[in-house]
Amino acid sequence: MWLGVGLCLGLGLLCGLINGCLVVWLRVHPFIITLGTMWIFRGIAFVASKAESILLPAPLPGAVKASLGLGEALYPVPLLIMLAVTALGSLYLSRTVMGRHVYAVGGNREASEYAGLRIGPILIGVYTLSGLTAGIAALVGSSYYGSASCADATGYELYVIAAAVVGGASLMGGKGTAVNAALGAVLIVLIRQSIRTLHCDQNYEWIIIGCATIVAVVLDRLNARLAQRRLLSAPR
Repeated sequence: MWLGVGLCLGLGLLCGLINGCLVVWLRVHPFIITLGTMWIFRGIAFVASKAESILLPAPLPGAVKASLGLGEALYPVPLLIMLAVTALGSLYLSRTVMGRHVYAVGGNREASEYAGLRIGPILIGVYTLSGLTAGIAALVGSSYYGSASCADATGYELYVIAAAVVGGASLMGGKGTAVNAALGAVLIVLIRQSIRTLHCDQNYEWIIIGCATIVAVVLDRLNARLAQRRLLSAPR
């Protein structure tokens, strides 16, 4: 079991490190780099596994689907892991020097450079941590279902972006918290589950989530403009 955990988290770290190095060294827009590497990593997974679903060793599903004494139908471990990652992410961003550096670089990269911050290592660290959290999600998701497939999580890019934006993160950088991102993810899941519960056409799910993402981005930009106007109109 520990070999599987180490491999999953290690691969996540490695992929995040590769993304960070490419973004810093090639100086290409991060969206293009991460989109390209996503397809590369997924293609490698397809080739290595021959597009077949792989069953996980029994200890992994057993650990993730442990009831912890709450009943056989309840699986609290994924929720506890999500809460733990959210708490650690919140502490990292708000209570550590490295976290404040992340906000500074996201808010104003040029000012951060003038302040003496090493932009490259900070960005690489962010992408590496992102890869680690992706590895945790892959480990929990695969263990929950008992198997791993190359097609798992296909199309989740929209959900991830929507959860971050709806949770208050700014696409321009420098704004957002781990707690709000988790709440945004919960809201997206509630929308999906509500559509299923109400027996509505599931195709409306994409329409609703897309609209929610656009509205959140527009509100963020309006809020930024209002804040800038208040600063300009404030007495000096």
